[in-house]
Amino acid sequence: MARKRSADPKNPKIVVIGGGTGLSVMLRGLKEKPLDITAIVTVADDGGSSGVLRSELQMPPPGDIRNVLIALADVEPLLSEMLQYRFSNGTGLAGHSLGNLMLAAMTDISGDFVTGIRELSRVLAVRGTVLPASDQSIVLKAELADGSIVEGESSIPLAGQPIKRVFIEPADVEPLEEACLAIQEADAILIGPGSLYTSIIPNLLVPKLADCIVQSSAIKIFICNVMTQPGETDGYSVSDHLEAIERHVGHQLFDYIIVNDGEIPPQVQDRYAEMGAQAVQLDLDEVTRQGYKVIADRLVLFRTYLRHDAVRLSHHIYQLVDSWMDRKG
Repeated sequence: MARKRSADPKNPKIVVIGGGTGLSVMLRGLKEKPLDITAIVTVADDGGSSGVLRSELQMPPPGDIRNVLIALADVEPLLSEMLQYRFSNGTGLAGHSLGNLMLAAMTDISGDFVTGIRELSRVLAVRGTVLPASDQSIVLKAELADGSIVEGESSIPLAGQPIKRVFIEPADVEPLEEACLAIQEADAILIGPGSLYTSIIPNLLVPKLADCIVQSSAIKIFICNVMTQPGETDGYSVSDHLEAIERHVGHQLFDYIIVNDGEIPPQVQDRYAEMGAQAVQLDLDEVTRQGYKVIADRLVLFRTYLRHDAVRLSHHIYQLVDSWMDRKG
């Protein structure tokens, strides 16, 4: 039986791990459910406004954090639009989003990045808790198929070769203590959607964070991307995504996989094919052979881009978590 949304401390505790647009879309649906949400967000971004602020102010990159804060905020649409506003002119301003600058300012005012996020969350009436995977910036590197090494999250998809593995520096980076605690207390852990090698796996390479996930008794769910990502997951099926995560973590993490099996209109597929992307194929026999339970549904919406249907996706997630809680008693 579905629970009504309230401030009930007994609401299931759900930890969502990732970064990028896909995570933000999903969170817009989940925040409407009676869930206690903690989002743990990657700090490997080094491109655009985030990269500039990271370099010049010696702070973790704010971009993915900003997107998640706005997704979970309980504010007027105009304020959300303003926070996402990116300056197109102005010496030193061009390319920066207002939300990134506000996070940078709050970090400077409060003295550290995590406190800055917490204070901005309070101002924006965020429904949940937003945490960086670490309070240190992480440098992401990739070893490609020919053995060469590419440095930087923004450079990896441009390398034009299959990715053999990604790794982080410093390799022994400490996770945020609050992030580990949230995982330990979680009833459910969600990973994805998002860029596999540059948004999802970097979080799992933070050593103690991955250990906490492996040791957790929570139900663990992977939300697979709808489309492949050029330069990262060209030609990948669902099982290829899962194999890449297992190869990096050394463990099979998930109980359930949620994947789109809705038809994507041919004209939309053609548009994405021009960019080098295609629909992620569900190789159901292989995924189930590996022991995963699969929930497949029509989970896409197309406006300017293909996105997960936040309402349908959050419904499936909530039903899974609700059933899991009932079984736990």
